[in-house]
Amino acid sequence: MNKGKKLYEGKAKIIYETKEKGLVIQHFKDDATAFNNLKKANVEGKGVLNNRISEHILTNLNQCGIKTHLVKRLNMREQLIKHAEIFPIEFIVRNIATGSLSKRLGIADGTVFETPLLEYCYKNDDLGDPVVSKEHIFAFGWAKKDEIDLIDKTTHRINDLLQGMFRGVGIKLVDFKLEYGKVWEKDKQEIVLADEISPDTCRLWDIKSERKLDKDRFRKDLGNIIQAYQEVARRLGIMPEETNISEVKFGKPKSVDIKKK
Repeated sequence: MNKGKKLYEGKAKIIYETKEKGLVIQHFKDDATAFNNLKKANVEGKGVLNNRISEHILTNLNQCGIKTHLVKRLNMREQLIKHAEIFPIEFIVRNIATGSLSKRLGIADGTVFETPLLEYCYKNDDLGDPVVSKEHIFAFGWAKKDEIDLIDKTTHRINDLLQGMFRGVGIKLVDFKLEYGKVWEKDKQEIVLADEISPDTCRLWDIKSERKLDKDRFRKDLGNIIQAYQEVARRLGIMPEETNISEVKFGKPKSVDIKKK
């Protein structure tokens, strides 16, 4: 399928139009960012792995009845997806306390919650994606109550499914970010899971060693970013195209740039 003009470019992906109504191409970049884009690097091969991992996870969710924007993976870096009108909200699921939550509220790192904690963040890089309440969401018209009720229910089900998936391969699902959007199906709109689910959007710890297998390796300068993403792919039983993932050679992160506020 041929790509048309660029519709949008974010920190990790580019969206291109197609000739098919309601469908666009999502291209996964090698760019790595952290701290609301204050820290940046190019990590060769990251986009290939995220594309494959996200496709695998979204396909499994589709098979479990979760509606997503994914149509199919086109190649090593691109997916054909439904063109969704994205809600300006990030839905954060936390099973274990760490990161910004521990810093913000003083909760001990590694604290396991009895029930998953669901937080909402307003998608705005200039404001640092602030945490908001449902009252904010409804007051500013970012989503309706019935939409949030449906998304909350779907999000908790996704958490259950992903925890089982990762636990089965020796990984703790610590927390993760989801985005949702609305697409047209025939003559009505429906809500679908959008964006991606990958080590870029999840915190994943090895069950035994608690070794980090996600973007925290970049955030905290732990090194071996690609090797960690490869390990997630290996455990999930997937690999880029027909090449054995252990044979894929990736370079080291380049051009890290930490800006001062």
